Amino acid sequence: MKNDNEFLQLEDEIIKALKNVYDPEMPVNIYDLGLIYELDADDDNNVRIRMTLTAPNCPMAEDIIRDVRQKVEAVEGVKSLDLKLTFDPPWDKSNLSDEARLELGLM
Repeated sequence: MKNDNEFLQLEDEIIKALKNVYDPEMPVNIYDLGLIYELDADDDNNVRIRMTLTAPNCPMAEDIIRDVRQKVEAVEGVKSLDLKLTFDPPWDKSNLSDEARLELGLM
């Protein structure tokens, strides 16, 4: 069984990768926007991500999902990625990190 330290290290690397994916309409990465609802990995480093978009009709949805897939699959140690898009619950501004609020002038 994978120890907690190994999982946390992999999770940290995945988060770094996600922080390099941006919603083209906002100057904030998708992680700080709060678009990542769930991030998990099993003992074999099969990664599961459940995420949303700021709006169901986002014109850049395919590009954002492609970027997430490319960046996460490029993280050393990731065996596979199961990426699920959901709109339940819908995204709202309460999902923003403090960094995102500051960047967007909401603090």
